[in-house]
Amino acid sequence: MKIYVSVDMEGMPGTLNWDQEKHDRSYVKQCMTQLMEWVILGVQSSKVNQQVEEILVADSHGGGDSLPYEFTAMDRRLRLVSGSPRPCYMMPVLDGSYDVVFFAGYHSGAGACCGIMDHTYTGCFHSVSLNGRLMSEALMNAAYAGWQGVPVGLVIGDEALRLQLQEEDGLPWARYVTTKTGLSRFAADSRPLEIVREETMNAVQQVLAQDLGSLPRYRVEQPARMTIELLNSAMADIVAMVPGVRRLDGRTVELAGEDFGVLYNARTPLGQLAGLYR
Repeated sequence: MKIYVSVDMEGMPGTLNWDQEKHDRSYVKQCMTQLMEWVILGVQSSKVNQQVEEILVADSHGGGDSLPYEFTAMDRRLRLVSGSPRPCYMMPVLDGSYDVVFFAGYHSGAGACCGIMDHTYTGCFHSVSLNGRLMSEALMNAAYAGWQGVPVGLVIGDEALRLQLQEEDGLPWARYVTTKTGLSRFAADSRPLEIVREETMNAVQQVLAQDLGSLPRYRVEQPARMTIELLNSAMADIVAMVPGVRRLDGRTVELAGEDFGVLYNARTPLGQLAGLYR
């Protein structure tokens, strides 16, 4: 059995805003490492622990440099993917050989009410849609995992994301652990640390005890259309110059194709280009 874990920051227990990284980044890194330790302990205490041959952890926040290499000492089966830029940023190296995907520390998509640090990949994107369906990072990454034939079994994040994933065409089958409930974009009602720890370990154990092959894969119809609404028209000006990108209006562009992997991978450079015109 091979487990894939994509790790973000905004949905972590203990994080509230991006200023925390500026003033006390060591604390934010501690929050992320702590949650990942609970996930690994959940694997180690599961009934199928002996069947697990690999646990790949993709550090997928910011520059991908929040989890320390020493973290891999927890388990000889641990691999850590770090750094940026890299192909398929939040889901690097994933292929059909993995049995299940976990999302840890994930957050709601841009525009969610009371979503802690809500956004979708970059502050340059006002919204991202696939075939007309508004996407969060969790759904977009789940679509990429589904394209690879791998199911998402567990999501750990804030309450606003849980509500989004319960919507029609979401991820209702994925087990969810709520870390906090937003009172505003930068204020939260955080659940007790020991309860989140216990629920995380239990959730990991329960997911792994299932027949993973029977879990649904989140899929999008092919060929797919990825529509990105940018924050301003200058961003659309530069992004629309990329071959294959079609401009729909002053702030909106679209990219379509048969290969979903190409569409998924295109978001990162498009976001980087748009960032030149903040």
